[in-house]
Amino acid sequence: MARPLSMDIRERAMARLATGQTVREVASALGIGVSSVVKWSARQRQHGSVAPGQMGGHRPQAITGKHRDLVLTVIARKSHASLRELARVLEEAGLKVHYTSVGRFLKRERQSYKKNADGLRAGKTKSRTPQRAMAKVSRPD
Repeated sequence: MARPLSMDIRERAMARLATGQTVREVASALGIGVSSVVKWSARQRQHGSVAPGQMGGHRPQAITGKHRDLVLTVIARKSHASLRELARVLEEAGLKVHYTSVGRFLKRERQSYKKNADGLRAGKTKSRTPQRAMAKVSRPD
């Protein structure tokens, strides 16, 4: 993963901007991207500092508490409920989540879900008979 550029180069870039150099001149002189200088100057105007923001971190689970209980209740009653169906149930209960979030939730809870409406796993497709190769390609002589 990429790391933010050092505070030293950020501060030098802002000092050059303060003397009246253009963004492109600053970027060229310091060997950095023009967009970096633009973003740093905007960050300094908004936050008063060019320090980088947090990278990464933990994102709390969306399906917790009463919503968790709701999904587990639906799965207990109807084990072949689809992920999209569970997402609709949650939306009706006031929590809008993508169906892939529901899938990750079920995986964390060690719950399985069925892939089709009949409650059966998707099976192998019927094999087709291979097409015959042409015996002879006709070409005009």
